[in-house]
Parts: sequence; structure tokens; C-alpha cells
Amino acid sequence: MMKTDFDAIVIGAGFGGVYALHKLRNELGLTVRVFEKGGGVGGTWYWNRYPGAMSDVDGHVYKYSFDKELLQDWEWSTRYASQAENLAYLHAVVERHNLIGDIQFDTEIESAAYDERRAAWTVADSRGARFTARYLVTALGPHSSRNFPDIAGLDRFEGTVVHTGAWPDGLSIAGRRVGVIGTGSTGTQFVCAAAQTTAHLTVFQRTPQYVVPSGDRAVAAEEVAAIRAGYDGIWEQIHDSRVGCGFAESDVPAMSVSAEERHRVFQEAWDAGNGFHFMFGTFGDIAVDPDANAAAADFIRAKIREIVRDPETARRLTPTELFAKRPVCNQGYYESFNRDNVRLVSLRETPVVEAVPRGLLTADGAEHDLDVLVFATGFDAIVGGYRRMTIRGRAGLDLAARWKDGARSYLGVSVSGFPNLFLVFGPHSPFSNLLPSIETQVDWITELIAAAEGSGRTSVEATRAAEDAWVSTCEQASAQTLLPRVQSWIFGGNAPGERRTTLFYFPGLGPFRAKLREVAAAGYQGYSFD
Repeated sequence: MMKTDFDAIVIGAGFGGVYALHKLRNELGLTVRVFEKGGGVGGTWYWNRYPGAMSDVDGHVYKYSFDKELLQDWEWSTRYASQAENLAYLHAVVERHNLIGDIQFDTEIESAAYDERRAAWTVADSRGARFTARYLVTALGPHSSRNFPDIAGLDRFEGTVVHTGAWPDGLSIAGRRVGVIGTGSTGTQFVCAAAQTTAHLTVFQRTPQYVVPSGDRAVAAEEVAAIRAGYDGIWEQIHDSRVGCGFAESDVPAMSVSAEERHRVFQEAWDAGNGFHFMFGTFGDIAVDPDANAAAADFIRAKIREIVRDPETARRLTPTELFAKRPVCNQGYYESFNRDNVRLVSLRETPVVEAVPRGLLTADGAEHDLDVLVFATGFDAIVGGYRRMTIRGRAGLDLAARWKDGARSYLGVSVSGFPNLFLVFGPHSPFSNLLPSIETQVDWITELIAAAEGSGRTSVEATRAAEDAWVSTCEQASAQTLLPRVQSWIFGGNAPGERRTTLFYFPGLGPFRAKLREVAAAGYQGYSFD
């Protein structure tokens, strides 16, 4: 008979869910079951198999820090890790720590309800099976709920329609006529890869994007050895930094140096590559000072004009708004538009009217013939996964209703009114490299559960006052930056009916970890143990 009652249930088998299983089962000794709607571990890297998919922070820091032996044994040959490499790495972690037996695949959880009398959660899957646990950990992933554009007549299109977030095995675009809508991090990665293999690629651009070279390259054995030898120092620096990407973040104001020096610094960063480094490693105030931001934006705009041979295409590719979205980097994005098989369509100037059997019709009367239409249109980020299920806390309080005016949390982990519910990378988590933040939060969740277990308490819950104060802290920090001045998924509002709101703690990872130490030292201030 299948076991249905556990100490802890974890939803999601990406990096967050796998680490939560390891911490709660292998370190705390709890009985744990992980439920994953996909057919394997990986989360983002299980679903996002589109051509060109890879992490955009250096591969050696897109890893767990806890498994030091694997860090010494893991082999890599390029600066960035591809989708396949990230998936292989997570499989290796699962195998090394004997986790696979406690993960149930092809199981989508549809609801979770808290029973105050029993101090336990009951979850139900899409087949009606029910499971219970004292603790519920939701590791749903920030990019698990896909957005689709509303295109009239799409059902008439005779070709293949696919979202990059659900790329099917076996779909090849080589030698085919492909259209892609969206030019964010995913879309620009796809463009760089697809341009090299398609018969023709039509890029339907909604918003021009600032794109910095990634600087992807082969990594010599000597560099790998040096990284392995220095990992302790690397993680120490990451844990004390803002964005946690493994480089020294600048505290030099851009306007404190001459125009010539600014250009030199920008050029050096452009040549080295990486979007986060360009924004946070060149000068310390690009995200907060309009003049500094304008200097960085002007540098990239000049690069677009320099790289793209056709002046009209260059004009359409050039952003006019602030350089204030999540940084994007790729190898050869702007150069792709010099290829004869690549065409840019600006949807701001000629929006899509409707789909037709052979492709898309735009407002200028042009019919774009396509074999494959790709939606690189992003996700209902951070909170989208929670909209797909019903979660009820104390007195039947519905999480969706609780968040109707904007998602709220305490430390990105806990929600008032929902005892023993722990979010991994929920709203108001650090704006940083994902993996160090995931580890930090799962370590914190483990610490909270250990405190409850050790004191004989049955539940742990954030107070409403602590939650309100943390949300206010995140909003105030956001308001001190330029980031809210542009339309971006990092503030939500990119899904139908979603309210634009602050979703991150922008001071970053180091200050966040300091806050956790402060809360723990004060006896887990902001939490109620019942």
C-alpha cells in the first residue's frame, strides 16, 4: 500500500525541491515526499529545452555550494552551462545523495489545505489522490507558469506552435521557416541559436532589448583547477555580495570618473562579457542614478549602431527606455541581424493582426510565411505557479485571495495565515543569482523546522506585522532604484489580470543573509511558534 502521510511534502523537483529533500530527509531525518508534475528532475531545465538554452551566470557558480566533493569532481569546458549540462548536474546530485526514491514524477498537485486541529497539511493531486504532512514546502520555481500572447485566429495556423518553456523532444527547426515572438533572455538566446540553422528566421520584437555579449568561451584546465582550489573563497564572496554572480561588484559612481574612463571600463566589460557584470561590476550606481544609467545605455546603443549594418534594422533594435530590466547577455545577438536569413519585425510599429494558415499577418499587410511559430513570451513569474493550485491556510483563507492586491511574504519564505507553509524563492526573495538564494532559503526553512521540532511546537508561522514590515522594506528598497520605471517581469504585471508590484528584495543576497542572522539572533523574530 502506498504511503500517504509524511513529515514534509515538497512540491517541485527543480534545484529548490531537490535541495529541500536533501536537507529535510538526510539532515533532519524527516520522512519526505517530493511531487513533480514533470517526468524527471530539473524544474526549469527539464522544461526549457529550446535551442540555445543555457544559464547566463558563470557555470561554476550556477551550482550548489553544499556538495564540495562534487564541485571538485564536476567537469566543465565552457564558461556557461547549457540546459543539458545543468540537467546532468542535478541528476548527479540526486544520484549521489540517493534522492530519487522519494520523488514522485508525473504528479501535479492541485490543492493544499491546512487543518488547524491536526496542525497538518492535506494536498491533493490531479488524479484525486490525497497526502498529508506537517510541513509543506513549495518549490514551484520562478518560471513555471507560461505566458501566451492573444493572437486572433491562431487555431487556423497550419504549422507548429510551441512555447520555449515546453519545448518537445524531437522538434527540429533546421532548414525551416521559423518565427519567434519575444526578445527577452529566452528569446535572444533562441535567436542566436536559430539564426544559424533555420532557412529563415523572423524575429517579432515587442520591446527592443539591451543585450551585452556573454563572453562564452572554452575554459582551460588550468582555470578549472584554479576555480576548484578557490571555491571556499568564491562562495564566501558570493554570500556577502548583492547579485551573487561571483565577480567583484563596483562601488565606484559612474560620474566620478571622466567620460574617457567610463568608456574604457564599459569596453573592458563588453569584451569580457556577462550582463550582470556590465550592470553591477562596472560602476556601482547604474541601477540607481539616471546619469550613470544613461551612460551605460548610450554605450550599448552605440554598439548596436556599430554592429548592425542596416541602419533601419539598427534603429528598430535600439532601446529608448532606461537600462533597467534584468540584464541580458548572449553571444552574437545583434550580429544575427546581419545574416541574410534573419528579418526583424517591430510589433510596436506593425503589430500582429491575426494568424493565417501559412503564418502571421501584420498591420502593414505583410504575410509572414512560417513552418514553426515560437512563443518566447516569458512567464507569470514568481507567483504564477501558485495561481495554478488552491492553497488554503487558517480558517480556509485562500492564498489567491490573500494576494489579490499583490503577493506578500516574510523573507520570501513565509506567509501570515499559512502555518508550516514554506516557499522556496517566493515573492520578496533576493534579486540575485538563483542558486545561492535557493540554498540560503532552504537552509533557513530547515533551521525553522528544526527549531519547531526541537522545542516540541507543532507549527511555525510568520506574523502579519513582520510580513507587512518586510514587504515595506522591499518596496522602499525598490523605490530607491530605477528598476520600477520600466515594464519588466521582475515587477509582475506581465500576465492578464496581474497587478504590478514589487516582487524582489533588491539589496540582494548579502544583506538578505544578514537579515536572516539578525532574525535568528532575536529568537526568530517575526515568527510565532505554537
